[in-house]
Amino acid sequence: MTNALLIVDVQNDFTEGGALACPGGARVAGEISEYLAACGAEYSVIAASRDWHDADNDNGGHFSASPDFVDTWPVHCVADTPGSEYHPDLNTEPIGLHIRKGMGRPDYSAFQGVTETGQLLADALRDAGVTHLDVVGIATDHCVRASALDAKRAGFSARVIVPLTAAVNPETAAQALDELRAAGVDVALD
Repeated sequence: MTNALLIVDVQNDFTEGGALACPGGARVAGEISEYLAACGAEYSVIAASRDWHDADNDNGGHFSASPDFVDTWPVHCVADTPGSEYHPDLNTEPIGLHIRKGMGRPDYSAFQGVTETGQLLADALRDAGVTHLDVVGIATDHCVRASALDAKRAGFSARVIVPLTAAVNPETAAQALDELRAAGVDVALD
C-alpha cells in the first residue's frame, strides 16, 4: 500500500480572524506541522488543497451578500489574497502537490481541484501509485468530508484523522463522521 496525506484548506480565511473562521483552525495548522515532523516519512505523497476563488464573480453562486452558510458563503479565499494563503503555522515545505479548487465554481472536495500543472488530484495520486489517503484539515463537516468521500469514490482507501481536523459545528461534524463511516472511510479518533 502506498500512502498519501491530503491536507485540506488550512488557510488564513478558515482560521481564527479569517472571513470564515473555524474554531480550532490555527491549532490544527500547528498540529498538522507536528504530525508532518513525526510521521511525514510514512507518506510517498503529501498534498494540500486550497480554496482559490475568483475575485471578479460570485464563483457559481458560492459567494453571497446574504449567505445561508449551507450553499452560499461570504467572500473568502480569493486567489492571491492573504486569506487564500496557507496558515503560517502550517509547514508547507513537505508538500509536493498543491491543489487549487473553487476557481469560479463552488468546489468543496480537493478532488474537484487541480495541481499547478492542471492535473486532477486523483490522477496525480494514481500516477504516484497511491492506494491509501489520510485526510486532515478544515473543515471536518465540509471540505474534509467531501474530499474523503471523493477519495473513496475514486477507488482509494481513506482515513480521516479527526484530531487533525477542525469543524464548523460539532453537530454537523458528528453527522459528517457518521456519513464517512457509512461510506467505508476509516474515522480515526486518536
